[in-house]
Amino acid sequence: MKLTGLRTLLTPHKTVPITPWRAETRWDLSLSRVLILFTGLIIFGLGDSLLIQGNQGNAPWTVFAQGLTFKTGLSIGFATLLISSFVLLIWIPLREKPGFGTLSNIILIATFIQVGTQIFPEQSSMTSGILFDLIGIAMVGLGSALYITCGLGPGPRDGAMTGIHYRTGIRVGRVRLGIELVVLIIGWFMGGSVGVGTALFALLIGQSVAIFLGIVARLTPK
Repeated sequence: MKLTGLRTLLTPHKTVPITPWRAETRWDLSLSRVLILFTGLIIFGLGDSLLIQGNQGNAPWTVFAQGLTFKTGLSIGFATLLISSFVLLIWIPLREKPGFGTLSNIILIATFIQVGTQIFPEQSSMTSGILFDLIGIAMVGLGSALYITCGLGPGPRDGAMTGIHYRTGIRVGRVRLGIELVVLIIGWFMGGSVGVGTALFALLIGQSVAIFLGIVARLTPK
């Protein structure tokens, strides 16, 4: 019975659940909503830093950011901040409007990627590196589920993805895949780390987000 209950709890969710803390608009702020948002973004940033410190290959956007650090000497956190800010500029011709969550996403994820790379040790073995990757993917999934359900606006990359989808009619999945491939290839050519961790992230991140959305949906009072 307990095993069945756990299996039900971990079943991936097909949609973004409506939670008690969901905002009516992208600037509808309350203390509890902002705390949940910030918690999600901090967990997301620390999870991403674990992928970096696992030393087995990064998520596509972090490959790009890491490549930029090699070419410019910037810190990984500041490179991430710079890339997110540039992506936000793409919203202008797409007529997308940022929210409080969008701006918080840019600042907090970049900050806690930088913090995480300073507090988590870099791994030298594949076994410990993959363990870091799996924990990092789970944390990114949890962080995503928390901040997405706040309804305070998508992150710069998600907004660009949906904006391009609405303007071109190309399926969201194909738009996301195209964007991720482009930044991955550019980052790889600049020296960013691509490896087993990159493949694990690509294969598991969607399920990780869906599982944690399901957990949030089932544990949230209706």
